[in-house]
Amino acid sequence: MLTRNCDGLAVLGGLKAVTLDNSDMFTWPIITEEDEQAVLEVLRRRAMSAIDVTKQFEEEYACWHGVRYALGFNNGTASLQTAMWACGVRRGDEVIAPSLTFWATCLPALSLGATVVFAEALPDTLCLDPDDIEHRITRRTRAIIPVHISGYPADMDRIMAIAHRHGVKVIEDTSHAHGGLYKGRKIGTLGDVGCFSCMSLKSLAIGEAGMMITDDVEIYERSLAFAHYERHDGMTLPELIEGNGLPWGGCKYRMHQLSSAVGRVQLRHYRERMKEIQRSMHYFWDLLEGVPGIKAHRVPAESGSTMGGWYAPCGLYRPEELGGLPATKFIEAVKAEGSICNPGTRVPLHLHPLFNSLDVYGDGKPTCIAFAERDVRQHKGSLPVTESLPERVLRIPWFKRFCPNIIEQHAAAYRKVAENATALL
Repeated sequence: MLTRNCDGLAVLGGLKAVTLDNSDMFTWPIITEEDEQAVLEVLRRRAMSAIDVTKQFEEEYACWHGVRYALGFNNGTASLQTAMWACGVRRGDEVIAPSLTFWATCLPALSLGATVVFAEALPDTLCLDPDDIEHRITRRTRAIIPVHISGYPADMDRIMAIAHRHGVKVIEDTSHAHGGLYKGRKIGTLGDVGCFSCMSLKSLAIGEAGMMITDDVEIYERSLAFAHYERHDGMTLPELIEGNGLPWGGCKYRMHQLSSAVGRVQLRHYRERMKEIQRSMHYFWDLLEGVPGIKAHRVPAESGSTMGGWYAPCGLYRPEELGGLPATKFIEAVKAEGSICNPGTRVPLHLHPLFNSLDVYGDGKPTCIAFAERDVRQHKGSLPVTESLPERVLRIPWFKRFCPNIIEQHAAAYRKVAENATALL
């Protein structure tokens, strides 16, 4: 049980709250002899660039999600670009996405000649605000790309309703939310297509790889046509058959089979490991319930939703409850206590020069609007909620194992700083 540490703040010369060795609490992914043997089997066959193991992994991944199709990629970014093309995104088209996300969510649209229209985030979920989507839809909108930030499911019921009303596709960026549930349904299966990053930092970590899942045969076959070239024989869409044999996008995006081999092993154990992460993260937040200045970023307990592997977990920082203490000072103090705390978000994408002024391909105008019918650039002040969030989100420890005594010390570090915040003002 968490006890209050009454020593002075470590940043001011007091004793640290975290004194125990973290052991393997943050070691990820878990690699065992089973993973190593799977990789060695591929190496010994010199099958690193083949597709047989990848196809097996795709079948298992699709089955795990309860969908008809899964398609492996060399990374999640490639799966997102391919999904955009497969959903009909072309020159002059628009996609709607959050600005508060990793660049891979939407930046590939520029390579297709499309442009990105950014929508607001909700301050408590950090996901797309459905109330800010519909008025941004035009006749050139082809897709909405919600992101399940740090495993928190976006409001998919409302997003899908908006998409259906306007006849646009929904591409779920599920890179943060492997295995998560939205009202009992697996995240990634709610939109027209779900895209996943499986790089070594993600909760289902298999190396450098990506996955796409869908029940839509047209999206699946178009994705094969765009980014793969050895797998066209089984395609059924007449408009694709003429181009069999070459990747239409000029890209070779297949998954490396060392990653496929690791992925098959990791998927077998993922449910059990994910549950331990969830137990650990909930314990941390339960210990901090009611502490001023810091609020849990997690779904309500009775919602039927879960945070999956809780990738890159966040805390919602409330400086007004701590006398206006800047996030930078709070972060410094928690780190001094021996815990983990970092800024929780990047600079919003809509403020970056790539989405404002840079001419990447020499079109004589900014790439973000090179083929657009209108100037959709959004400057500072255009998304006030999103722009406020870098000062209101913290990156917290991501516990991979349930070790109560260690978790308690990290929670004590946060509580200690919050309850002694006046000493930092």
